[in-house]
Amino acid sequence: MTDTILEKLASLGLTLPAVPAPLAAYVNCVRTGNLLFLSGGLPIDGDKKMIGKVPTDISIEEAKEGARIAILNRLAVIRDVVGSLDKVKQIVTLNGFVSSEPDFYGHPQVINGASELLVEIFGDKGRHSRTALGVAALPLNASVEINLIVEVED
Repeated sequence: MTDTILEKLASLGLTLPAVPAPLAAYVNCVRTGNLLFLSGGLPIDGDKKMIGKVPTDISIEEAKEGARIAILNRLAVIRDVVGSLDKVKQIVTLNGFVSSEPDFYGHPQVINGASELLVEIFGDKGRHSRTALGVAALPLNASVEINLIVEVED
């Protein structure tokens, strides 16, 4: 079976990272029926880490790139759980958390990195509901954390 979503990723110059190991006492994903509830993913790919508070330690554009990296990490988990990204029926919701200064209000702009990438990869199946929040701190000093709910085919 051809994985056309992987081909789409390759055409965008992107590859999936290795499935990240959970950092604590949780699992990457829980499946119930045709819904996947994915735990929060961080912007870490090997030695590439997007860390620090937006916009003082890391720019909005860098944090937006971090949101894209976090999505690729979540896609690696989806593929691991269901075998192929072609089984994604709909990205249902995305919750994005931005480590930011108290007077920063550009959280939606940062999380757009994730939302835009999902639509670029999946088309209409990538359109989703969303929350974009600012927080005081994230694990490992990450600039962004993203979790998803995804509907998959049998």
